[in-house]
Amino acid sequence: MKILLVEDDKTIASGLEYSLQQDHYSTVLCFDVASAKKMLEEGLEQFDLCLFDLSLPDGSGYDLCRIVKQRSDIPVIFLTAIEDEVNVVMGLDMGADDYITKPFRIRELLSRIKSVLRRYHKQTQTNTIEIDQIRINVLEGKVYKQGKEITLTALEYRLLLIFANHVGQVLSRNQLLEQIWDVAGDFVNDNTLTVYIKRLREKLEDHPQNPTLIKTVRGLGYKVGD
Repeated sequence: MKILLVEDDKTIASGLEYSLQQDHYSTVLCFDVASAKKMLEEGLEQFDLCLFDLSLPDGSGYDLCRIVKQRSDIPVIFLTAIEDEVNVVMGLDMGADDYITKPFRIRELLSRIKSVLRRYHKQTQTNTIEIDQIRINVLEGKVYKQGKEITLTALEYRLLLIFANHVGQVLSRNQLLEQIWDVAGDFVNDNTLTVYIKRLREKLEDHPQNPTLIKTVRGLGYKVGD
């Protein structure tokens, strides 16, 4: 787990960095908004969580939180002084996930970090399904292959979801037909199912003629995953 820590007080920053690393987190430390922005531009996706001091010499944690939340859903925790506590509501409205008031015990901060990461991990598991190179964002109804969005029809998407929810299981053609026949008001018979599986393979497989994602189990049906 990699954390971006932005704190202008070098004594506090050094202590936090040491404690985080002792708890087996990898850290990147910045002392101002400018250097943090540069780090975010170079690779926001490398971070699992951000710790932002609210008051920084060239701006505020609000500025950084706005950048993160506009581009990703990485969790953000504010480090705030007592006098800033009322203002932190603005940060929470902006999408920040938690805040902790200085002075704080390191154990409390570590507990907050683990709690936020657990919550995000659970949401990711619920909202995203990954099979090999394919990622399905269930909330958005979108499918990606190696990060590139793949356009599917409603019935193709439903068929893929059925497979994704039964990874490792052999599904007969009848089982598939029973679950997709009424999607989008389309009539699906045995021949139509063959066509849709062929289309899915053409869109998702590297080599549709030799599929490795949606595999045919002769005499039984189809299977996705081992």
